[in-house]
Amino acid sequence: MTLFASPAAGRTAAAMPRSGIRELMDLAWATPGCIHLEVGEPSFPTPPHIVDAAAKAARDGWTKYVPNAGIPALREAIADKLARHNGVHVDPSQVIVTAGGIQALFAAMLAVTEPGDHVLLPDPGWPNFAMIAHLLHLSPDFYPLRADHSFLPSIEDLERSLTPQTRLIVVNSPSNPLGTVMPASLLRDIVAFAERHGLWVISDECYDAITLEPGFSSVAAAGDPDRVLSCFSFSKTYAMTGWRVGYVVAPAEVAPVLQKLQEPIIACVNAPAQMAALAAVTGPQDLVDQMVNDYRSRRDQLQTLLGQHGISLLRPAGAFYAWVSLGTEAPPAREFSARLLAERQVATAPGTAFGAEGEGWVRLSLATDTELLLEGASRLADLLMS
Repeated sequence: MTLFASPAAGRTAAAMPRSGIRELMDLAWATPGCIHLEVGEPSFPTPPHIVDAAAKAARDGWTKYVPNAGIPALREAIADKLARHNGVHVDPSQVIVTAGGIQALFAAMLAVTEPGDHVLLPDPGWPNFAMIAHLLHLSPDFYPLRADHSFLPSIEDLERSLTPQTRLIVVNSPSNPLGTVMPASLLRDIVAFAERHGLWVISDECYDAITLEPGFSSVAAAGDPDRVLSCFSFSKTYAMTGWRVGYVVAPAEVAPVLQKLQEPIIACVNAPAQMAALAAVTGPQDLVDQMVNDYRSRRDQLQTLLGQHGISLLRPAGAFYAWVSLGTEAPPAREFSARLLAERQVATAPGTAFGAEGEGWVRLSLATDTELLLEGASRLADLLMS
């Protein structure tokens, strides 16, 4: 009798590094009474008119397949929003509706790379960038975002990180986890760097509507739009994290490739969710302004509270995260986050979950209810000062 080994998971998938944020989340969910400051989940409900639009769409028969690239009315509305809000002027055919911002990033990276290519990723940066690169058999090279440079990229560091096999650079503004917003002049320099070296630019702009200070610019408005693929999401702007609707905006030559990729990846985003997104982008925006004002207030209250204990943070200009310094006497960031969860029942994301440059920092989410945010920050200060 011939014996065969049992099949195993594929090596690429099995070897994919897990997000350090999710590791802490799993521990946090198993901790009774935990205050969750580790994840970017808006404390606000999805606005009622958006929910109503989805319910009406389902009742009206929007329960069938729709075009791979998205419902035409939604793509047109997004193109209009891009012109008004982002200063990016594209034809609706250049807009591809995706299953959240993460699928936009995955498809964008897939569309312009080949296995073995190198990609430039930020450190600290959202760990999912590296996870996507791993699954696509790409080699990530990390460019540092250092405290002594205001956690912004320098062209000199980008040049040092370059290899002959580099195919693209990922930029993220407003930044998760840092809350930094890159000035238009720096974005122009980055696109010029990409032009010199024949690189694509993938711009993660999932927090484009959550700006706490003036100064945000879209990369495609600051530099050559024909080498930029911009990724957006409805999740954060409209408190729609579970609806899974995002979009990628691509040069005319790449958009048909992205549309074709939809078929084997997701076929299409579900129709009622797209109709909800249409209501979001075309409906009243006052609720978005209210949410942003609340995030700004939470930031200011948090900074005041931590400052009373001599704890500093990188004052966020966008997104809804606070990058908090642990100082020079604290234990490693992951150890501190684990102790804070075990001893004070507060979950945070250690800076090293976002890369080696994050050592000495933790990320707190301003998306948490104000009272819980401040209570969690008080417990953090208590442990750090003990």
